[in-house]
Amino acid sequence: MALKLDTGKLQIIDRIVGVPLCAILSLLRRLKGDRFVPERVELPRNVLFVKLAEQGSTVLAYPAISRALQLVGRENVFFLVFEENRFILDAMGLIPPENVITIRHKHPVELGWQALRALMRIRRQRLDAAVDLEFFSRGSAVLTFLSGARQRVGFHTFFGEGPYRGDLMTHRLSYNPYLHTSQTFLLMVAALEQPVPRSGKLSVQVPQIEKWVPNFEPIPGEQDEIRSLLQRETGNEADPPIVLLNANASDLLPLRKWPADRYVSLARRLLDAFPEIYIGLTGAPDESGPIDGMVGEIGSQRCFSLAGKTTLRQLLVLYTLSELLITNDSGPAHFAAMTQINTLTLFGPETPALFGARTPRAVTIWQALACSPCVNAYNNRQSSCTNNVCMQKITVDRVFEEASKVYLARAAEHEVMR
Repeated sequence: MALKLDTGKLQIIDRIVGVPLCAILSLLRRLKGDRFVPERVELPRNVLFVKLAEQGSTVLAYPAISRALQLVGRENVFFLVFEENRFILDAMGLIPPENVITIRHKHPVELGWQALRALMRIRRQRLDAAVDLEFFSRGSAVLTFLSGARQRVGFHTFFGEGPYRGDLMTHRLSYNPYLHTSQTFLLMVAALEQPVPRSGKLSVQVPQIEKWVPNFEPIPGEQDEIRSLLQRETGNEADPPIVLLNANASDLLPLRKWPADRYVSLARRLLDAFPEIYIGLTGAPDESGPIDGMVGEIGSQRCFSLAGKTTLRQLLVLYTLSELLITNDSGPAHFAAMTQINTLTLFGPETPALFGARTPRAVTIWQALACSPCVNAYNNRQSSCTNNVCMQKITVDRVFEEASKVYLARAAEHEVMR
């Protein structure tokens, strides 16, 4: 049986194969004398973004992508991404679909072949600049270097403060763990507008962001389709208020999970407190079993499962028809920020200061324990923790109180608009 690649195996490959490859390419670069030291700013004519994984982080890159569009024009911005993550780029609608270059990676051989094909296509574009939006990934650094772009922006380990990824960038930035990720990504594009010192290390003023996320607008007919789905699931044709719970029932992000029994208790309390609402539990197709089990435990006719019953785009449309989303720290929290739904996000191993959605409709709960956040760019977002106390410390009472405030405030807004 062929080896199937999941996130953990990809990280192992990135370390075992990526480290020596970065070292070899760094040596070749030094021997070649590849140094980009212009006497003046040379604005690029086209830009490639490299962001292979994490759709939620791609939403955080919206200000950076928008700035690139202003610099070079929409038709001259390209994006390299794993195939299963391109959905969010299409939903954001910023980059022409033909400019999104994808890599499939179900198996190691496919990963290598697809990366080679992607590089061949990228090099045909004769790119001026490539921006590596991964933090300290070796694979993305290698792809950025081999893209053929003369200007290459990425994070660099200057004094061992991050994982080794060679010396492959012309515009070398220090990672600042005190900046929100959206600012960090925008900073990388801003680096292309600055003269490069001989060291290659750039000191750029933190850019201000006016708009943090794009607006998602359903196309005609999409909301009617989701209304029909909701009517089938709820048995109610009157469009009742919908509250969504995203419990992340799979084992993909175990440290970020709030215990399932607390979602069950929370749902029961919300249903008792607000007899007009219906609660839908969302999730991926492989989560449908556990989610169905949670719905059974909640035991209410006003609670239903949507796990595996929507595409990712339909999930966004669902948000436009719902009142509140309560979720662990994951992609849906960022997807929802593109719509008018209110969100309540539970943080633990990571901090909302860096990864929280920056919209007035987003509320976060974070216990801020001494050991949290334990997942960061410097440890490749890995942790030795096996007991996520940071999530277990978040009580049902706390979440219920915050959710009630948000829901009542939103209901009051609806009354004013009537």
